[in-house]
Amino acid sequence: MATNASQEQSDILLAFQGKNKHVPVWFMRQAGRYLPQYQSLKANRSLNELFRDPEIAGAITLQPLEILGVDAAILFADILTMPSAMGFKIDFINGKGPVVNNPIYHAGDLKRFGKFNGLEHVTRTIQLINAVLPASIPLIGFAGSPFTVATYLCSKYNRMMYESPQAFHQLMDLLTDNTILYLKQQKEAGIKVFQLFDTWAGSLRREDYENFVLPYVQKIFKAIKLPSIYYLKNCAHLMDLMEKSGAEMLSVCETVNIKDIKTKKGIQGNLLNSLLYADDKTIIEETRNILKAAKAKHRKYIFNLSHGVMPDVNPLKLKLIVDEVHKFKWTA
Repeated sequence: MATNASQEQSDILLAFQGKNKHVPVWFMRQAGRYLPQYQSLKANRSLNELFRDPEIAGAITLQPLEILGVDAAILFADILTMPSAMGFKIDFINGKGPVVNNPIYHAGDLKRFGKFNGLEHVTRTIQLINAVLPASIPLIGFAGSPFTVATYLCSKYNRMMYESPQAFHQLMDLLTDNTILYLKQQKEAGIKVFQLFDTWAGSLRREDYENFVLPYVQKIFKAIKLPSIYYLKNCAHLMDLMEKSGAEMLSVCETVNIKDIKTKKGIQGNLLNSLLYADDKTIIEETRNILKAAKAKHRKYIFNLSHGVMPDVNPLKLKLIVDEVHKFKWTA
């Protein structure tokens, strides 16, 4: 594992203070299937093998730094990595994603699952990555939000929410406490920033978000003393509640325009990921528009996508964006 980044202070970390002189950029799902180098490492291995081999997981984490020149690494793992260490039997199947073999069907199933018992391979992966990362490149750790993780773990989460709300809150409590343990493990191993992914909470009504989501993400952000990012997909109707999450940086999707967001918190985002299929001229124009909007309204800012990189995206499109972001004049 090797990187070519220079020994400078991290623009990502400076962005949390509004002191960055350049716009930092990284991409959700930047370590993964769209890279030929990833496919070469993957060979005939399963995703389970990739996640659990620190050398390989570390190499995959570092690939986008060398190929794209992004300003942060994000741990190669999955939002269901944590529940695999609390009693859930989860297979990560190539081309299909995670499959939970013992999901929650009803409230009585909760007794089958317990406290997060640690994942040594995650600690080892982080340690190996940090051994070669320069000071200018922080490692971002992450976890899925309790609600988003529950949507995968429950056979019919939306039914359980309304049929057995007390039991659903018990599940949220369990997942929240375990997520805190998991993120503390990552922090002790050496991550410098963490992001909480809430891919599915944006599908909820405001009142349900306030009841089943917000108290639990607040508890997580209060417990983990690190620069923090909260990603919420389909967030337009929840922006004011998102601001109450406790995160320092709000990562927004394409349902909002950055120029319209009123907040003193940092903003991350929000190039529509489907635009990665557009021609170069369109990508450059869209990237510049977001950068200009961010500069006009938000001193604390990190460039990213509206969601993760798709597996069939041309890496050159991402490199084009990185180069455009890096040459943008952020300060006078």
